[in-house]
Amino acid sequence: MILDYQFTQQSRNDLRELKELVKRGENKHVEFKLKTNHPEKIIREIVAFANSDGGQLIIGVGDDKSIKGLKFADEDEFILRRAIERHIYPTIDYEVRHIVVEGDREILIFNIPKSPFKPHYVDLDGIIENRRAYVRVEDRSVQASREMREILKGERKANNIRFHYGDKERALMKYLADNERITVDTYANIANIPRKIASRTLVVLVLANVIKVQPHEVQDFFIAA
Repeated sequence: MILDYQFTQQSRNDLRELKELVKRGENKHVEFKLKTNHPEKIIREIVAFANSDGGQLIIGVGDDKSIKGLKFADEDEFILRRAIERHIYPTIDYEVRHIVVEGDREILIFNIPKSPFKPHYVDLDGIIENRRAYVRVEDRSVQASREMREILKGERKANNIRFHYGDKERALMKYLADNERITVDTYANIANIPRKIASRTLVVLVLANVIKVQPHEVQDFFIAA
């Protein structure tokens, strides 16, 4: 009897926590999915969480915040676990929770921590050139640019980054003193340097905490730190 009471209390606490999460809506750390249809697309969210600050993927909740639940949650969990195992490189750590919401219907919560082994990629066909990394931006998962991927790699060893403060760096800081943000192409133009050098310089300065990156779907922006 005591065990039944404790289980019921835990279930109620889990359900209360779930409702609070859903009430706050999708954000940088929370994503809703009604079902596990198209798991190859859902794993983009998981990769984005691992490449960013972690998050929770909640299966069984609609975009309108309706808590529908899953009738066969074990099957949905299996489908997504298999997609994670097959199509995310390198492998990630995660945990899965089941929360009973009504009768025999359950919610799945995939907890994905921030990874120390970034960047992670969605790899659908085993061809390296076709791998895609994603990062979380507000309530969306966007494909990581070349610069963003280099930043993610560099974060693993970003202690005591050193760089030479020369003409191209001065041109950048002067521009940012008068403008809110800059792109790689704009920087290459104003500093009169090749795009490849502009890209590398911005990456190094982000890792040195001199500037910050704002990932976007079309092109990234860089702002003063």
